[in-house]
Amino acid sequence: RAEQWEQALGRISLMPAADLVPDEIVCSAAVSACEKGHKWQRTLDLVAGMQSTELIPNVVTFSSAISACRKGMQWQQALALLKTMKAIVVLPNVITYNAAISNCAGEQWRHALRLLSIMCDGTCVPNAITYSATIDACAKG
Repeated sequence: RAEQWEQALGRISLMPAADLVPDEIVCSAAVSACEKGHKWQRTLDLVAGMQSTELIPNVVTFSSAISACRKGMQWQQALALLKTMKAIVVLPNVITYNAAISNCAGEQWRHALRLLSIMCDGTCVPNAITYSATIDACAKG
């Protein structure tokens, strides 16, 4: 199961030889596979690659990449992805925010509180997971 990310990337690399171009769905699936394989750098590379080819990553793609950053303890990268979403007008959902808040455990607990505040002030309604992740982030700080 851990090697699925390698298979996903391998399949994508074969597409041009078959005159196929990876679209947002294919790239999102690859990002998700890399996230499950704990390959946060690969997820960032895929998201950047999508943007360089004018494919716009969707909320699922970003949520997977932010989750991968958590697994790699890359909180700065997770918050940068959230900022990128806003810049290209991809609206984060509760899953995206929950993943970002989970990245902010320990010394970054203030970021978790800020993200919760942004959610409360906006249109994205926090859920039990949001509050649990925020409390956990603060408790580890």
